[in-house]
Amino acid sequence: MEFSSAATLIISIITVFNSILALGFLFFERRDPGYTWAWLMVLFFIPILGFIIYIFFGRNLKRKNFYKLFVEEREFVQAEVDKQLAALNQGSDEFFPLMSKYTRLIRMNIRSSNGLLSSDNELEIFNDGHQKFESLFEDIRSAKTEINIQYYIIQPDALGKRLRDELTRRAEEGVKVRLLYDEVGSKRISPRFFKALRQAGGEVEVFFPSLLRPLNFRINNRNHRKLCIIDGSIAYIGGFNVGDEYLGLNAKFGYWRDTHLKITGNAVNQIQGRFILDWHQAGKHVRGDYEEFSFYTGQHTGTSPVQIITSGPNSATEHLKNMYIKLILSAKQSVYIQTPYFIPDTSFMDACKIALLSGVDLRIMIPNKPDHPFVYWASWACAGELLSYGAGILLYENGFLHAKTIVVDGEAASVGTMNIDSRSFRLNFEVNAIVYDRKVAAQLQEMFLQDSLLSSELTLERYRDRSLIIKFKEGVSRLLTPIL
Repeated sequence: MEFSSAATLIISIITVFNSILALGFLFFERRDPGYTWAWLMVLFFIPILGFIIYIFFGRNLKRKNFYKLFVEEREFVQAEVDKQLAALNQGSDEFFPLMSKYTRLIRMNIRSSNGLLSSDNELEIFNDGHQKFESLFEDIRSAKTEINIQYYIIQPDALGKRLRDELTRRAEEGVKVRLLYDEVGSKRISPRFFKALRQAGGEVEVFFPSLLRPLNFRINNRNHRKLCIIDGSIAYIGGFNVGDEYLGLNAKFGYWRDTHLKITGNAVNQIQGRFILDWHQAGKHVRGDYEEFSFYTGQHTGTSPVQIITSGPNSATEHLKNMYIKLILSAKQSVYIQTPYFIPDTSFMDACKIALLSGVDLRIMIPNKPDHPFVYWASWACAGELLSYGAGILLYENGFLHAKTIVVDGEAASVGTMNIDSRSFRLNFEVNAIVYDRKVAAQLQEMFLQDSLLSSELTLERYRDRSLIIKFKEGVSRLLTPIL
């Protein structure tokens, strides 16, 4: 009897404590209702342990002045924003041919993400890891003053060692080298891996490092960006990380299909500015030391208009998701999307449905090779919902598709790091380049069509004929979509 009473008391205490935690989460976090309900399920069905999981995976990041900009820096950025907004309000097409069609999107990007527009850029597209990294290594070897590199994942394998050794040689030759990587994404990296680079004068920083591995209270907010800036005049941005799998050398994934951009032009200065903010956040560097970084001030001959859009858990709104939605809703003819994960929220799904009901040819390509089972089946569930609206769902069969691209009407396109899921929308630090250029968009659209030849189609009939086991997997995964 005494044991029974003690057990009842303990259960009662746990129930009350868990209820207080759940209510605190409900009233003070003020998040998206779907996200809130998903976490409430975790808190109620896994008492105490669920709260510990929440501490690591569910907490909000502080937003107010996250990057600790000086007043002068904020005023300078705001002045540039105001200048571009004033120019847009004149309603002129003199900047580039697609200006009038996408003025509202451009304005939204400037106001929400300080994504300044530059129209003098030249772009090269890479969809193969070997091509991308050979180009990057060639530019690293040609660097004269500075190399700034940021990756979510750096593996300590052959490609990772080659990057490290190339950077070490340049540092020994007097080139300023800065390397930033994410602690969780690059979990296989140890500080010893970059010892020679540091000894050569290179600087290495870790974003949101662990207090004690594997204990990391910011495990849920990762820096998913992949940026490389050479001499302030060349920049790389896109989906490739650093590891042998990105060269198609991992038997589990096979050929790795990704998309990356090489940019020259004033957009590079925007990418450089983004790197500097992350660099200062990660290390104990003096804010405002922008004179130590290279910014290109020469004349550019490119003709591609570009905006660099960033988003993260410090953002008041989901900039990149909103940019995608605005693009989709602006479409008159077609929307082609490539993404490794398709787990959008309600607002994104509604935008897709509106486009489809309006007669837009909307096609979504996802890999038919899962790297995360729950994510894979959740992607099937979301994609399947759009089939009845007329969406074309393509399953890439030639290895693993990791590209994060959207092409609208063969005119505007975006390439970057954002996946179509809640994690990229609101939890990770992401960056995309949006390009308003028919030539570039046509190239990306042609790549999509070529990939379609290597894909199978998920038809409505095929989806309806899926087994009960698959339906069960989809159902469970769909419930977890807000926190996947």
